[in-house]
Amino acid sequence: MTPQPNPEAGAAVKAADRDHVFHSWSAQELIDPLAVAGAEGSYFWDYDGRRYLDFSSGLVYTNVGYQHPKIVAAIQEQAARMTTFAPAFAIEARSEAARLIAERTPGDLDKIFFTNGGADAVEHAIRMARLHTGRPKVLSAYRSYHGGTQQAVNITGDPRRWASDSGTAGVVHFWAPYLYRSRFYAETEERECARALEHLETTIAFEGPSTVAAIILETIPGTAGIMVPPPGYLAGVREICDKHGIVFVLDEVMAGFGRTGEWFAADLFDVTPDLLTFAKGVNSGYVPLGGVAISGAIAETFGKRPYPGGLTYSGHPLACAAAVATIGVMAEEGVVENAARLGESVVGPELRALAERHPSVGEVRGVGMFWALELVRDRETREPLVPYNAAGEANAPMAAFAAAAKKGGLWPFVNMNRTHVVPPCNISEAELKEGLAALDSALSVADEYTG
Repeated sequence: MTPQPNPEAGAAVKAADRDHVFHSWSAQELIDPLAVAGAEGSYFWDYDGRRYLDFSSGLVYTNVGYQHPKIVAAIQEQAARMTTFAPAFAIEARSEAARLIAERTPGDLDKIFFTNGGADAVEHAIRMARLHTGRPKVLSAYRSYHGGTQQAVNITGDPRRWASDSGTAGVVHFWAPYLYRSRFYAETEERECARALEHLETTIAFEGPSTVAAIILETIPGTAGIMVPPPGYLAGVREICDKHGIVFVLDEVMAGFGRTGEWFAADLFDVTPDLLTFAKGVNSGYVPLGGVAISGAIAETFGKRPYPGGLTYSGHPLACAAAVATIGVMAEEGVVENAARLGESVVGPELRALAERHPSVGEVRGVGMFWALELVRDRETREPLVPYNAAGEANAPMAAFAAAAKKGGLWPFVNMNRTHVVPPCNISEAELKEGLAALDSALSVADEYTG
């Protein structure tokens, strides 16, 4: 679709937004939201007719891009047939979505509890783990994000937790592996893995193994930095959980459904958790949907004992119809394979070439359509381009980089001192190269802050 400028309509949309919409994670008077007129495929555009290549996939969820006609048609058909129905009943869209998801989850994660999104999926996974074990504590990593609801944000390990951290939520944080900024003074992946596992084992020992219900990890942390765990780490966590009777939860809200070049990132590491949370890419974000995939052992806990939890819109027909269509599109069009192929042949090599040209790039890491560039002031000292959790003037270098990217027609995903390359998983090679060229240009602005 060719964007048609309509600045008057855009002004009206923006005025209503400023008057009445309360935006998340924002100081309301300090933000200036872009008024978006439309979107299609890997692009969206504003009311001035300016088009952007979306390297953020919304919030890393439009895994098959915007307005895919087969998914739009499936939502329309479901709306005409049955717009909504209560979750206590068996309906075709819900049953079929659960079947298709269960076919793709690792191991015996064959029962699917539907939620409205990722945060409440994490809430229910933790509730299930505590009820299954009879234990109160949950261990989660620093540099993680698990959602904005009360329990999920307490489990989160980044600064978005601080304002809501009650200190009484039964959450204990630990350091997960991150070799570039190792907390374990490691110089190799092998040492980082071994020392991170030792640290986790020690944390459990001092907390009391019999008090720990669950360990939750993002299989590959998303917003926190796309730190791919070293070989053996997740398998080691699985062994620790088995040793102590702890439920192992993998959060695949961002990493799942093709983002890493596999249906689930757990498949990259040959690891099966006891519970797996998902959302976002399950239906490309077209209608809110999330869920928990549940192992046989935990499902059995609630075989004759009622599970004390539910949601009015659990497995909403429109959302489930969108999931069925999305999974079908991904299978028919080879979307997972596309993410794996272009990640290996285009994104990885091109980003590493950018790192050679730009002194602001400290590290490149990722897989599939899930990459991060860590931006620094000095490669030798690894000083971040902006301080941890920077705001205002302290964040000026990253703000200047983001503005340059947008000026070049690229919408970036920026968090702290990183920019993430997370386009739709069905993006074309030509579109990727267009975006990477714009990224190359914007990095020259970041380079101005190095030295």
